[in-house]
Amino acid sequence: MQRLYDFLRRHPTWVDSFWAVVLFGLSSVSVVSLEGAPDHHMPLGGGLAVSVVLSVVVALRRRYPELMLLLALGTGLAQLVLNIETTVADFAMLVITYTVAMVGARWASRLALAVSLGAATLSQLRWPEHQTSFLGQVALAVFQTVPFALAWVLGDSMRTRRAYFAELEERAARLEKEREAQAKVAVAAERARIARELHDVVAHNVSVMVVQADGAAYVLDAAPDQAKKALETISSTGRQALAEMRRLLGVLRTGEHQESGEYVPQPDVEQIDDLIEQCRRSGLPVDFKVEGTPRPLPSGVELTAYRIVQEALTNTRKHGGPNTGASVRLVYFDDGLGLLVEDDGKGAPHELYEEGGADGQGHGLIGMRERVGMVGGTLDAGPRPGGGFRISALLPLKPAH
Repeated sequence: MQRLYDFLRRHPTWVDSFWAVVLFGLSSVSVVSLEGAPDHHMPLGGGLAVSVVLSVVVALRRRYPELMLLLALGTGLAQLVLNIETTVADFAMLVITYTVAMVGARWASRLALAVSLGAATLSQLRWPEHQTSFLGQVALAVFQTVPFALAWVLGDSMRTRRAYFAELEERAARLEKEREAQAKVAVAAERARIARELHDVVAHNVSVMVVQADGAAYVLDAAPDQAKKALETISSTGRQALAEMRRLLGVLRTGEHQESGEYVPQPDVEQIDDLIEQCRRSGLPVDFKVEGTPRPLPSGVELTAYRIVQEALTNTRKHGGPNTGASVRLVYFDDGLGLLVEDDGKGAPHELYEEGGADGQGHGLIGMRERVGMVGGTLDAGPRPGGGFRISALLPLKPAH
């Protein structure tokens, strides 16, 4: 049954042709039965011709609705002029009115409504019921007009319903495209975030490894123990960098099974101690103080604070020069976290920090501002009056709306 239903939906003209044949058969029987009746004067040939034309109207109504409407109207006028009384075939007038109101052009729909409202009245005037009073004639005309009006209203409501569903489908398609666009934007944003993470990880850890390698080479013969300690620092720093890079790149592996093993969690404020200790071992003296009462912070705020300190100390090692010292202050406020990172080195031009370093390939202060902006905070960075560089950030506990 489902296959039959689908077939009929794909071939509506076949269905209409079937009903056209049925209508022609019933109309032919009606015309033949009325031939020779005392109260009717219908020529047999004219009645059959009208039946054929109106059956064609039913068969092709959905393929050529406007043309079939004009053909039906012309047939109706011919009936009035040639005195061919209405038969069963005139049911096609009702059908074409519904069809044009549903799928036809607007002018055709309005024309069908106007003709339908007057067709019954014209029929009563042309072929009145002699045994019926005037009021009866009027009532009969009104009664015959109601089906035409209902057919037009039903067809027009179906047109409105189809337009509504078409609009819903268009809106759904548009929303689907918007979702795809948003997904692409989200992917681009995620890749940018990973690029910032990789920059911070690589820049910090590689700078530590370079400093330790230079120190190990310098004291390799004179102080083997110090060289060994430097090599151990290089090894642990390299492992940490690889672990963080594996975690970050794992975000991009959609649909793939990640390798077994646990990745390093996102850095937080507590790991700033380890970061500073690593800087001290690499030869950069750092004074670290915490003010206020430490408490749990949102993960985004903690990661931002860690990356800012990491980037600032990396820039100090790259641009501070020899005998440079740095200080880090963490201040817990009631509504946020304050950061202050300063150094007393010779520094580098502010433009290089903006570009991400002396090589201009990193994220630098631009990446810091992006991070701070994502959590709704503020960042102030620039050279200190007495020399060195200063970075100050305020990270709120709740992002600004």
